[in-house]
Amino acid sequence: MKRREYDRATSGQVGPKIIPIIQEIPKEQAVTFIQQYHYSKVMPRLNKFFLGFFMEGRLSGVVALGWGTQPLQTIRKLFPLHVLKTTDYIEIGKMCFLPGCNNTQYFGSLVISQMVKWLKANTRYLYLYTLADGIMGKCGYVYQASNFHYVVSFTTSVYRDSLTGEKIHPRSARILLEENAAFDGVARRYWLTFNYCQYKGIEKINGRMFRYLYPLTKSGRRILQSYPEYQGLAYPKDKDLCFTMRSAPGTYVPIPQPQFNKEVCQFNVQRY
Repeated sequence: MKRREYDRATSGQVGPKIIPIIQEIPKEQAVTFIQQYHYSKVMPRLNKFFLGFFMEGRLSGVVALGWGTQPLQTIRKLFPLHVLKTTDYIEIGKMCFLPGCNNTQYFGSLVISQMVKWLKANTRYLYLYTLADGIMGKCGYVYQASNFHYVVSFTTSVYRDSLTGEKIHPRSARILLEENAAFDGVARRYWLTFNYCQYKGIEKINGRMFRYLYPLTKSGRRILQSYPEYQGLAYPKDKDLCFTMRSAPGTYVPIPQPQFNKEVCQFNVQRY
């Protein structure tokens, strides 16, 4: 089957490259790096490995591997005809680099190549799974350049403080949800309501998330190939990004790509 094309103009892979050295690093070192260089300071709660990527002895990139908020549901939804478990896959929770490495446009592909080799040598996972955050304007070009399989998208929601620009992830909104329930006089809320958000100055924004899989074993590749709906899908591009904002209960209007202030952490407070 012909491999789907990605935009080679974005890869920048010209000339010899220095291969980064990969090794596990302490959680504290990884979190400090991620807090400084990742666009989102909110860490996943379920982490298995913290991998550091060193260029000439300097820590130049960090990847946190683990699982999202619903690990079993994720793999079962992807492969409903198979009884797969959370031990069958690992997810890229965070990946970020020094600005100088990020700007080369090829460093990410080198990191992923080394990471895949490390996972094959040190684990028994069938898949490396990841999401490209369309709300942040990301289609997953680095995964496309690394020959990941694109396996569909879904719509997701985030909140934004209209005054500070802070991006509020739904899993960071527990206190707000409790306050929203009291505001409405009900026992519980699972999403912030329009009237409450109007009162608090909070916006609800919808965008797309793009799912990618990389088979780490022959068995994983065979299982993936048994799902025709995942074969030959065109890689998403910038034109496939879409953003809407809630303007009334149940009503959303198109907006340009939203901007967020990653330096504000009024609501996204975590203990590590």
